[in-house]
Amino acid sequence: MPYGYNGKVLHVNLNQLSFKVEEPPENFYRTYFGGGGLAAYYLLNELKPGTDPLGPENILIFALSVVTGAPLSGFSRYTISAKSPLTGGFAETEAGGYFGPEMKFSGYDAIVMRGKAPNPVYLWINEGKVEIRDAAAVWGLENGDTLDRIREELGEPKARIASIGPAGERMVLFSNVMNELAHANGRTGMGAVMGSKNLKAIACRGEAKNMAFADPEKVKELVSWHSKQIKSHHPNTNYSKFGTPMFVMGLNNAGILPTRNFKEGVFEGAEKIGVPGMEKILKRSGTCYRCAVGCKRVVEMKSPYDIDARYGGPEYETLAAFGSLCGIDDLGAVAKASELCNRYGLDSIGTGATIAFAMECAEEGILTDADMDGRKVVFGDTEGMLQLVEKINRREGIGEILAQGVKRASEKIGKGSDRFAFTIKGQEIPMHDPRGKTGVGLSYALSPTGADHVETPHDGSFVGDGVGFIKPLGVLDPPVPEALDDAKVRFFRQGQLAWSLNNMLGICNFVAAPVLALKYEKLEEAVRAVTGWETNMYELLRATERSQVLMRVFNNREGFGPDDDRLFRRLHEPLPAGPSKGKRIAPEDLKKAIRLYYEMSGWDEAGRPRRAKLIDLGLEWLPEAS
Repeated sequence: MPYGYNGKVLHVNLNQLSFKVEEPPENFYRTYFGGGGLAAYYLLNELKPGTDPLGPENILIFALSVVTGAPLSGFSRYTISAKSPLTGGFAETEAGGYFGPEMKFSGYDAIVMRGKAPNPVYLWINEGKVEIRDAAAVWGLENGDTLDRIREELGEPKARIASIGPAGERMVLFSNVMNELAHANGRTGMGAVMGSKNLKAIACRGEAKNMAFADPEKVKELVSWHSKQIKSHHPNTNYSKFGTPMFVMGLNNAGILPTRNFKEGVFEGAEKIGVPGMEKILKRSGTCYRCAVGCKRVVEMKSPYDIDARYGGPEYETLAAFGSLCGIDDLGAVAKASELCNRYGLDSIGTGATIAFAMECAEEGILTDADMDGRKVVFGDTEGMLQLVEKINRREGIGEILAQGVKRASEKIGKGSDRFAFTIKGQEIPMHDPRGKTGVGLSYALSPTGADHVETPHDGSFVGDGVGFIKPLGVLDPPVPEALDDAKVRFFRQGQLAWSLNNMLGICNFVAAPVLALKYEKLEEAVRAVTGWETNMYELLRATERSQVLMRVFNNREGFGPDDDRLFRRLHEPLPAGPSKGKRIAPEDLKKAIRLYYEMSGWDEAGRPRRAKLIDLGLEWLPEAS
């Protein structure tokens, strides 16, 4: 019998409202392990290049890993993949919470969905039994009401539910998928893909005892060890105490807090939206399945914004996206924007970045009062920012244009607005200015999904006390955060493999190597104890590289090449003030670094994995390997 995984993949035909179960062999799981690599296998086998991402031919995949649901801290994450409507390339977006483990306990390792339902539906999986149910009663509802109604209809208050809100139904291109109201598969527009398929939600129920382990006693031992490490390991204790809002002041003090659409790196209102401000509205901490860290922040406010604690609270990315990036220091308004995004099913990074783009266009006279429905919204306009969130959700007025994301909005607006349109491969940039940490800049340029802040460990993690963390990956000297030399490319490639391994296995970066408590030797032990496989880091990192190559091949088929592996112009300009004054990423240095990365990876000058690399990774089934 399989250990750690179910040995079952659920295939759903939404056109016909039917399903079937595939039982892949062990070697399939040992080749792809889970996450984006497993999803890429199905997409590359079935999806024709040029497929409309919002058409019924797109394939939507929820994927777990062979260890998802194990009771170690952080083993709760799952992946949603498809062809992205935002970028036109490969989509991979992860979330924690409770849905991923519950899906595993309900009997399946992945759900592969094709077609479009004739009417709104949701999927109900209960102890292996599958129903495709009518969703007319919940179509149009916000995520909180959807959660309540589905649980009530099923008579199952413990059902775990991943759903889209009205933004996904309206196919806002950066709409997300929420689970349990506070955990988001935020990036790449997977909410829009669900909406295009008339799929409102997936509800799952199962028992943890359904997941068998090869060595249950060793799993218990590792759970105890990991929990103790988390409570005594300095970076982990900071996550427990402060959560990701601690990054606001850290990045501001370094002079690289994205401010007013990346014009600046220091925000005068940083303390108000960072930990000092958050402490005033914090209700409690939140957590994911069996996690000892508890990094989530749950906030509540009655007046003037009436913030519902059910929707959690803003993470760092959201605080910066609606705060410093928009020039807003009213934490209540930022937290309300976070709540609205979770209610409606909007990616907070994409929404905040799109609003900041509109604000700069307004300040520069490109968008007028008339263009913005009678109110020109500029940096610092708190009320205007919240109104734009509402308009984007409803696709109303200027919101109809902004709901298409920064790239398409700029193309429609014209008038030189592309000077302020900051996307990579069509996806809005996250809230980390790479002018002060160039490894992050490489990750933005090279990520298959577009700009992604969880593609690689950030440069600053490996200075000071963090020097030793990267040594097990063969990088013996600490990187210089602002350098973009050969050593940085080597560091980036190894770090990218490390964090991509976490994504493949569905493990949170906040608990795992190279920086945090679960070191590599213990990760090997955990995979062995769960699955019974005699595996090691060599096999795991090979599988990780296989996943990365599959995603690259997908993008190559869709026409992506070296011209898409780039940063935008503002990042090539020096920061104007603050501790990082003068720092920039020189375009010639970036091009040289990307060429070196291609060579290190076994890719040709066009960024295509060479035939020898494909065969080396066991991917000879790809036409590109012939």
